[in-house]
Amino acid sequence: MVTPRLILVLGDQLSESLSALAAADPARDLVVMAEVRAEGVYVPHHPQKIALILAAMRKFAAHLRAQGWRVAYGALDDPDTAPSIPAELLRRAEEFGAAQVIATQPGDWRLIQALEATPLRLTLLPDTRFLCPPQVFAAWAEGRKTLRMEWFYREMRRRTGLLMEGDKPIGGQWNFDSENRKPAQPDMLRPRPLRFTPDAETEAVLTLVEREFPGHFGQLRPFAWATTRTDALLALDHFIRESLPRFGDEQDAMLADDPTLSHSLLSPYINLGLLSPLEVCKRAEAAFHAGKAPLNAVEGFIRQILGWREYMRGIWQIQGPDYLTRNALNHTAPLPAAYWGAPTRMACLKSAVAQTRDTAYAHHIQRLMVTGNFALLAGVDPAQVHDWYLAVYIDALEWVEAPNTLGMSQFADGGLLGSKPYVSSGAYIDRMSDYCGTCAYRVKERSGPRACPFNLLYWQFLHRHRARFEGNPRMAQMYRTWDRMEAQHRDTVLAEGRALLARLHAGEMV
Repeated sequence: MVTPRLILVLGDQLSESLSALAAADPARDLVVMAEVRAEGVYVPHHPQKIALILAAMRKFAAHLRAQGWRVAYGALDDPDTAPSIPAELLRRAEEFGAAQVIATQPGDWRLIQALEATPLRLTLLPDTRFLCPPQVFAAWAEGRKTLRMEWFYREMRRRTGLLMEGDKPIGGQWNFDSENRKPAQPDMLRPRPLRFTPDAETEAVLTLVEREFPGHFGQLRPFAWATTRTDALLALDHFIRESLPRFGDEQDAMLADDPTLSHSLLSPYINLGLLSPLEVCKRAEAAFHAGKAPLNAVEGFIRQILGWREYMRGIWQIQGPDYLTRNALNHTAPLPAAYWGAPTRMACLKSAVAQTRDTAYAHHIQRLMVTGNFALLAGVDPAQVHDWYLAVYIDALEWVEAPNTLGMSQFADGGLLGSKPYVSSGAYIDRMSDYCGTCAYRVKERSGPRACPFNLLYWQFLHRHRARFEGNPRMAQMYRTWDRMEAQHRDTVLAEGRALLARLHAGEMV
């Protein structure tokens, strides 16, 4: 009898094209899938995130069985299921007499190290579902002092041919950022993302998550996410048809009563493997060629996937696990309790956190310029910010979340990823949202008891880190603006900023 090999399939590897499955033999090998407690609690993942992954895993396991695979599936509420992935592999190895594991590389250094420490013969294969192989990204990055996404993105356009006419970008320019920075207005006719009613199997998972993870931040119901590839494709169809035409104009806008605007909400499905990044990009490109979506919308959407998503994976891959410990600005403050739902007088922060609690989702500008911006200005320990983002967002996996948070949002990598920190005063939020109109603070006030905290902390941040940033060409103008202010006003702003930081760090409501 031929000894079976264990084929590990993780909860974010739900693709028939997975390299581990491609290397396996259905007649010989055994697919191992498991709902293990360790993966749900190493950070307190949002209940909707846990439920999406477990429901999608169960349905993918059923799909594999229908395709002729043998699947050993460990359910969370099965007392025999081990508490961790390595322990479950050891259990199945003993049960089936196996000694070898074939796995696709996880997108989490913690899990990679745990698998490599398992006393089984491990073959770890590259994750070929990405559009830029690790060796290609490494070759692009070699010798560069800074790794700018824009240059990588252009190479990926050439590599894939997406939105290209020969060697030239369609439309004569590589990106349309200048057209995609418009505020939005409330619109009751704006299409909404497709929602899915949970079936009996998903309902069983929701009940399980309610019971097993009761203390996790976030509201579990209503739960409306797709849990199969078939439904994820329906969500893709709906976005391309209904929302893509407006995506570009609204991609950076924020409205308190419209959390999704024209965003796709496809990232969870791509990150779990239910959709492939290339098929999503090609669908958007086809909409442009068919005259159903403008170029600024299609290019902006494709750039998020072909550019940022692939770039983040490459950064994560070449930087290794030490990247997670970076703290270039030596920030050590605790994460404010408002991030976990405690009261705050700041309308923007309150809205972004409440939306995150209720839906496990916020779009990239809410993450970058509200929650991320405030944490950076407040000097929060980037490791705590990283843990929070990883926990609360339904599409957050380490490989994509860590570079976004530690590099782009918190500047913890010292500028490897971004040429300047993404900090702003309240003026940016006021320009791009409707939050400020209902806020207890006044966005136009630079000092005093009703001054917007972003205004006070912005100048406090620039003053605190002047030695590092005043020579940065992209920040020099702001230092000149600061220096032209009256000395007495600068002293007042700095004193009030220090007092605000002291209250924040003491856990007081702001």
